Amino acid sequence: MAAEPFFLMARASTMGSSQANRALTELGLKVRHYSVLGLACSGLEPTQRELSQFLVLDPSQIVAIIDELERRGAVERRTDPRDRRSKILVPTPAGEELYARARELVAGATARSLAALTEEERDRLLDLLRRAAF
Repeated sequence: MAAEPFFLMARASTMGSSQANRALTELGLKVRHYSVLGLACSGLEPTQRELSQFLVLDPSQIVAIIDELERRGAVERRTDPRDRRSKILVPTPAGEELYARARELVAGATARSLAALTEEERDRLLDLLRRAAF
C-alpha cells in the first residue's frame, strides 16, 4: 500500500486533518469550520453552493457549518447581488480575527506534520497537491 497514491494521499490527509483539528481545538473550531471561514475571508464572497462544490461537502453539511459560524458571530449570510435567490458568505470583523488566529495554529500544525521534509520538498509537495486538486 505504500506505493498506492490514493492510500498515501488519504493517510497524509487524515494525519494532517487530525493535527489541524487538535490545534484548532483551543478556538472551538475544526478543519471544516476553518475551511469555510477561510473561504469567507478570501474576498470571493462564495455562495453556499460554491462552498459545497469547492470543499466537496454535501450542501446540508455546509449549512450546518455556516449556522455554527453564524452563531459565533464569525460570518454573515447576505443576498448575492448576482442572483438574489442565492446567499453569499462574508466574514464579520470577529470572523476575520478568528481566521487569522486559526491560520497561525494551522500553520504550526502543518509545520509539525511536514517536519521530515526540507523546505524545497514542502514547496514541491504543495505544487503537486495543487495540480492534483485543481
